[in-house]
Amino acid sequence: MKILITGAAGFIGFHLSRNLLKFKKNKIYGIDNFDEYYSIKLKKKRIELLKKEKNFHFQKIDITSTKLSNYLKNKNFDIIIHLAAQAGVRYSMVNPEKYLNTNILGFANLFENIEDKNLKKVIYASSSSVYGDTKTFPTNEKCIKNPKNIYGYSKVINEKMSNYYSKRLKVPFIGLRFFTVYGVWGRPDMFILKVLKTHSKKKYFYLNNKGNHLRDFTSINDVVKILTQILNKKTKKNNIYNICSNRPLLINNVLAQIEKKVGKIKIKNVNRNSADVLNTHGDNKKILKEANSFKLSNFTEELDKIIDWFQGIKNKNYF
Repeated sequence: MKILITGAAGFIGFHLSRNLLKFKKNKIYGIDNFDEYYSIKLKKKRIELLKKEKNFHFQKIDITSTKLSNYLKNKNFDIIIHLAAQAGVRYSMVNPEKYLNTNILGFANLFENIEDKNLKKVIYASSSSVYGDTKTFPTNEKCIKNPKNIYGYSKVINEKMSNYYSKRLKVPFIGLRFFTVYGVWGRPDMFILKVLKTHSKKKYFYLNNKGNHLRDFTSINDVVKILTQILNKKTKKNNIYNICSNRPLLINNVLAQIEKKVGKIKIKNVNRNSADVLNTHGDNKKILKEANSFKLSNFTEELDKIIDWFQGIKNKNYF
């Protein structure tokens, strides 16, 4: 299969590409713009690792640029996995224009330039941020969408746009609402790696809300397994799925687990950030019905792997 992955240098794009390249039948075409939102060095290292596989083809392209149309000409992909986006809820309070440009106009620019006759399916990234501060737990896909930041709104708009482009391209669009994905080679702006980074530099970690909030941590290993199964499964209709563990963890408890491994962490408590939702807890029944049965990853085991990985690369300035 010829598969286009946008955002291939990103956390999920990297891991998914790596897994799909294990199958010789797959040819992966990755694009990314090496955005400066977080470490370019980390992103380039991910691509360096992927380039070791002969079936991986990469080009540096911004999904908002005019160069995208030339790149897409005569490629005829079987599957498009659209993961490129401006991430981060807090940064959306600082630079909302970037979210409008990348997440909304970039989405349109990509699919306005797709004319593949072989295209069978599009999978795109949404987010648990579409739910906002819901009080319905576990949150299922039918719950009211009430985002509280521009990032969340951009994902709601993507879900609406997918219906239009599905009709135009005559292929099903599958939206994935990701909940707090974690793992090795992860994003340095996410909680676990932020803690490890500040601790390694003997700095204070600024803890929001005294750590009294829940997050539905979802292993990258489970994300990749689910994505791979969705990719290979025949479907004729659009759909939306929560991608989550359905096992929310209290941030304070996660912090305590990290301390058991690395020692006492210097903490300064700060007020809850206005862009953040208080708690996330997703219902994963719908996606687990679609995916073949498998055992979800154990958080403690995966956390140990992240810490060991971080200890091995902490002096390489990826963060």
